Amino acid sequence: MYRLVMYYLEALIAIALVFSLFGKMNFGPLQFIFSFFFILFVCWGTNELFSRLFKVTANVESFYITAFILVLIISPLKTWTDIFYYTIAFWGSFMAMASKYLITIKKRHIFNPAAFGVTIVTLVFKTSATWWIGNKLLMPFVLIGGLLIVRKILRSDLVWSFFFTAFMTMLASFLPYQNFGAIWQIVQSIIFSTPILFFAFIMVTEPFTTPTRINWQMVYGTLVGFLFAPAIHIGSLYSTPELALLVGNIFSYFVSSKERLILTLKEKIKISPDIYDFIFTTPQKIQFLPGQYLEWTLAVNKPDLRGNRRYFTLASAPSEMEKNQEMRLGVKFYDKPSTFKRDLRDLPIGGTIFAGSLSGEFVLPRDKNKKLVFIAGGIGVTPYRAILKQMIDTGEKRDIVILNSVKTREDIVYDEIFKQAESLGVKTIHIVNNLKDGTQESNMRAGILSAEMIQKEIPDYRDRTFYISGPHGMVTAFENLLKGMGVSDIKTDFFPGFV
Repeated sequence: MYRLVMYYLEALIAIALVFSLFGKMNFGPLQFIFSFFFILFVCWGTNELFSRLFKVTANVESFYITAFILVLIISPLKTWTDIFYYTIAFWGSFMAMASKYLITIKKRHIFNPAAFGVTIVTLVFKTSATWWIGNKLLMPFVLIGGLLIVRKILRSDLVWSFFFTAFMTMLASFLPYQNFGAIWQIVQSIIFSTPILFFAFIMVTEPFTTPTRINWQMVYGTLVGFLFAPAIHIGSLYSTPELALLVGNIFSYFVSSKERLILTLKEKIKISPDIYDFIFTTPQKIQFLPGQYLEWTLAVNKPDLRGNRRYFTLASAPSEMEKNQEMRLGVKFYDKPSTFKRDLRDLPIGGTIFAGSLSGEFVLPRDKNKKLVFIAGGIGVTPYRAILKQMIDTGEKRDIVILNSVKTREDIVYDEIFKQAESLGVKTIHIVNNLKDGTQESNMRAGILSAEMIQKEIPDYRDRTFYISGPHGMVTAFENLLKGMGVSDIKTDFFPGFV
């Protein structure tokens, strides 16, 4: 996800440079190139300085993304002696990166770095970022790339709640000064000559400063969208895009998980030919629901293009955290793992990893009488392990059927948890795609999970809520299959680690 955003910003900068070469921008190519490297150098230097001072692992993409955003919103150098530009670019970049280390609570930064940096510049030097990325030439590229990002991170509700509110607020603020016949021109101006789309796709979706629950995300998007319009003001203080985002960030902090954990590896267990369980301990407390996930950051030496951050669903239950202060991850490894997974696999006992940004809606319904079906594909079984373990430890009974699809018998993991949960009303069926010896246990089926199999094993399937967890393609395929069977109550969630 982070790399996609980084490449998207790089592409916008490259396209802007091409347009400047043909004289289509209001700045020259040499000045633009200089501005790019000036901001990049300041962000890199500041990030290095504070990461060493605070002895923390710096995220690989962090300063790149912040720097690229600043390049796209601070007007490039006009003349080589433009002291005003150097002042704004330097302090905007410095404060943006410094805020990640200085403006924090419990090691969690509060504000969007780029927005914070340019807001400080606005307050001190009485000038705002121009957000020059909002222009007609670049807008098609902003739109196409932005839609790809929204598809990747599955945060369309957040994006469109912001966009609709911001658009309507701006339209309402402009109409009193125009005749009704000019409404189409106003609409075009809002979409093509303001940074509204760039702001929606990049600024509003920044993960560390966004609420973790869907309902709060929509409130957050609506709040920032309302304040986005320049006509919104308190006395002589007028709203700017960056100020609107900072207000939203404060709201987000109060409604979101605030933990930033440092975890120590206690044990590493191989539970299948290519799946390991990692058991971590931490003295810190965290409240979570079984089925939620965290963002994990590892100090990777020379990370590859996939970076040093991953999202993993917790395989452990809250009861295990309360009893032993342990957290469990189930991780699948492939023949050519990323540098992140390689270093995680090789992490020694006593090694540390960081985790935060608790999120996820893939949790049990409050109504305990609701009948459920859990469909798992491969390592997608991890949230179900957490849910069942919590049920076992609390004695909670529910009517649940689990359909666990795996390639081979050896790929079945957490079977002891499934068996323990039988006394609580949980029935597990393992669907083994390649059953070599032809034999199968009473809770095992050979072949591929199909509509016919679901109808046979779960006659009342239309009365149940279906949960689907696994790789994105598998989730989409089963979601379409169930809809074709007349199932309407389907629950999926954003599992970035699978995408």
